[in-house]
Amino acid sequence: MTPFRLDQHPRRGSQPLSVPPAGYFEQLPTRVMAQVAAPARRPLLPDWLRQAPAYVRTGLASALLLGTFAASLWLGGGAAPRAATAASLDGVPQEELLDYLASDARLDMTDLAELPARPLGITTHYLHPSAPELTDALDAQPIDEAALL
Repeated sequence: MTPFRLDQHPRRGSQPLSVPPAGYFEQLPTRVMAQVAAPARRPLLPDWLRQAPAYVRTGLASALLLGTFAASLWLGGGAAPRAATAASLDGVPQEELLDYLASDARLDMTDLAELPARPLGITTHYLHPSAPELTDALDAQPIDEAALL
């Protein structure tokens, strides 16, 4: 197969261009702008609200915002789930908590995701570590070097 070379192929003669109609380029900008013209916009606010003073519009907007916030709090339930969680954690026996903490179970971020709203007071009876004890306990923990990379 022979390679293709452009200089071996004869060029076609250029075709003659026709002359544009008289006044074509003078009329072109107005014709393009007429096709691109933006449609008439509807006003965003009704007439009675546009004619109201600024303090009335501000008051209505503030009332709407406050009403939306109050409705979201009322429909959302507020802080009831947190109180139920704290009360259910208070009901867990201390021996069961110590068994869980002493086991090989690993804590992850989902275990710590929801903190109680008030201190539970379950650690005041048995945890009184000093700084050297904490340092020794942290140094004794195994290090997973692959997780640190």
